[in-house]
This record gives sequence, C-alpha cells and structure tokens, in this order.
Amino acid sequence: MLIQRGGLKVVAGLGISGVAAVNFLHKQGYRVAVTDSRLIPPGHDQIPDDVETRFGQFDQALLLQAEEIIISPGLDPQLAEIQAAVAQGIPVVSEIQILRRFTDKPIMAITGSNAKSTVTTLIGLMAQAAGVKVAVGGNLGRPALDLTQDDPALYILELSSFQLQTTSNLAADVAVVLNISEDHLDRHGDMFAYHTAKHRIFQGVKKVVYNRDDSLTRPLVPDVTPMQSFGLNAPDMNQYGVLKDTDGTLWLARGRERLLKSSDMYMQGTHNVANALACLALGEAIGLPLSSMLETLKTFKGLEHRCEFVKEQHGVRYYNDSKGTNIGATLAALEGLGAAIEPQQGKVAIILGGQGKGQDFSALQNALSKYAKVAILIGEDQALIEQAIKDTTTLIHADSLQQAVELCQQHTQAHDVVLLSPACASFDMFKSYTDRGHQFVKCVNTLA
Repeated sequence: MLIQRGGLKVVAGLGISGVAAVNFLHKQGYRVAVTDSRLIPPGHDQIPDDVETRFGQFDQALLLQAEEIIISPGLDPQLAEIQAAVAQGIPVVSEIQILRRFTDKPIMAITGSNAKSTVTTLIGLMAQAAGVKVAVGGNLGRPALDLTQDDPALYILELSSFQLQTTSNLAADVAVVLNISEDHLDRHGDMFAYHTAKHRIFQGVKKVVYNRDDSLTRPLVPDVTPMQSFGLNAPDMNQYGVLKDTDGTLWLARGRERLLKSSDMYMQGTHNVANALACLALGEAIGLPLSSMLETLKTFKGLEHRCEFVKEQHGVRYYNDSKGTNIGATLAALEGLGAAIEPQQGKVAIILGGQGKGQDFSALQNALSKYAKVAILIGEDQALIEQAIKDTTTLIHADSLQQAVELCQQHTQAHDVVLLSPACASFDMFKSYTDRGHQFVKCVNTLA
C-alpha cells in the first residue's frame, strides 16, 4: 500500500548521519522511510524494524511521497531523483537543519578547508574545562542528531560544505570559516559555489569570528553583528594575533596584551598558533574565561597523527604527523615546526617516504634546506625522493621505521624536533597512516 504524503520523512542515504536521522525522527514519533542506492548500506541493521526501507537504488516514488527529504551529506543534491522531488516543491534538508529546528540551545558552528577538526576538538575541551555541559560533533566524531541525547547547554559543530549546502538559517550563536582553499570542486563545480556553501554557516548568525589572513573567510553580515578576527600578525585592539619580542619569541596576544608564549604549547607550528587564536576568539564569543582557555592550550597535544606531540626526551620533541600523506601537509608541518624552533637554533630531523603517488617532491627543497638537519628516507619511493631533494640536507636511508627513529635520535640534540611526516601513502609498509603513526609512537616510547 502506498503511504499517503503528509508527515512522511524520507532519509536519503544511510551511513552514520543517515542512521542518526532515522533514529532521531522515529523517536520523535514521525513516520520515517529510508532509501539508498546501495543494496546493503552501512548502518542498515541499526534502525528500527518498522521503518520502511528501499535499498539498491534511490526510490523515486518514495521520495515523491515525502513531506520532507533529509539528505545525507555524502549525497549530491543535484542527483536526478532528488531534483525531481525539488521540482515538486518537496524540501530537501540536512540533519543539521533538523537539529536547529529541534533545539533552542546555542550552537557554535565551525567550518574551513583545513584545521576544523583541531579547532572543534580544542574549543570543546576549553568549554568542558570551564564547566560548560557541551556536546561536540557533526562532521567530526558523533553525528549532530546523536548529540541531542546528551541534552547539552551548548552544541559545538564541525560542519562540512556538504552539510551546509542543505542548511538554511542556522542562527548560530557564533560561527567561523577558518580558511578557504580549493577543495571538493568535483562536487561544487567551482570556487564560487564552494565559497557560497561554506558561507551559509553565517545565515542568521549572532557573532562572527573570521581569519584576517584570508579575506574569503570574512562574511557579508549586517553591520550590527559583532565580529572578531584572528591572524598571524600584530592584532588591533580587542582582536587576536601574534606579538614578537626582539629575541624572536612569539606571543599569542589580544590587542597589546601578551597571553601565552607559543613555545608553552605542545601544539607547535604557526598553523597551530592560528588554530589556538581562533579558539580563543570563539571562546570569548560564548563567555569562556580567558585564564581557563589558556590552561587548556598548554595541555592540548593536538589530534592523533596530525602534528601530534608524542614526548620529549633529552630536550628533543617527537611529533607524529602520519596524516601528512601529501606534500602540502608535510610542508605545513615542516615549516610550522621549523619556524617555531628557529629562535633556539633548533632543527628538524624528518622521516619521509612511502608510496609517493606520483607527486613532485622537489617542492620540499626550500623548506628542507632551511629547517632540516637530516631527512631519513623509508619506503618504496625513497630513491625517487632522494633524487628530488638531493643537496638540501643530509639524507640517510632506513630499512624500517624503528631504524629511522633510532637514526633521528642519533642526529638530534636539545631544542631539535623529530618529525614523522612522510608526504606519502603508507600501504607499502603499513596497514594505514594510523597504523604507521601508532608504530612510530611505539618506536619513540621504546627509545633508550
């Protein structure tokens, strides 16, 4: 029997956020159905038995009976079956839209091409440390609608451009676009469409944080909307930025006030200074005490495998950046850490190599010449990498990660840094970049 339209919520696409949407709407007493192009979609066994399912293709007839379609972020709204429903006037929304409708609790919304997971995690810890009952998720960790079970005082959401594409009037208490660089153009078509999707985060926003160093992050909002900026230059009054002492010491600052030496954070590198400043601005917008936020900054070690601080031994700091699977990521880590230890005459011992994916490693030449005292080469493309970076620094080949770590230890002294940031895929020697990172941590912890 055909279900009559009127109150039927159809979830298009299962997966993590689709399952959360089905279960949330079902619990709210709505009639719910779900359709997915996959024959056995992930999560099919985690939804109630009385939810109608149509798998193996997107069921056009079912979609056309919907009062509303909740689309999974992985699905392109331009899909023919979805567009047919749009043509009939059926609203297509994200699970984020459903959350906004359900709750009047404040939402902090975070997006950006890079660093959004680090910033979301860090500001979540800052809020917790300040005693706020907070739920953190969205594009990172737990899906947004699962967070409602915590009944938090504040939602902190990492949002992707895919989620924002079908979210309107989020009315966040504070929102930020951390940075914008080319990404997901296969889905959005061009930079303008990608930028537009990201900026939907500012619809109805109460307070704005933006990045002074990236003009694409500054929104067009009414003049009365309070705005605060962060950046890696000296800040104006009440803004966040960096002040430099004559000896090269970098300070995180608010206006003229020096708050914290960058060297007092575990998270090193100028990219992480920017992330820390963004968090301070976001925290201020929701009234977190500055002293408590600075304490959290001193203890946060970064996300696993992303320039993650492992330990300090004999004055040498070890960092796991196994997520550095391409040259761009490795450059950010090498330049960020290299610049941070330069005032103390510190240098970087870097472990490079694996499956090079046809990249041009000569792009690493300048940074290696400037910041690296040694590069240890591992993996199947080490000879190719050596050709591209010869004459930059001392190059040594290693047969294993264990040997590479031991060689780094032999070539470093106090104020130096050992960095695993391979700029390569890991599958020649490891199960995954996480496996590579875990093995690195193990090697570091067993050093004599």
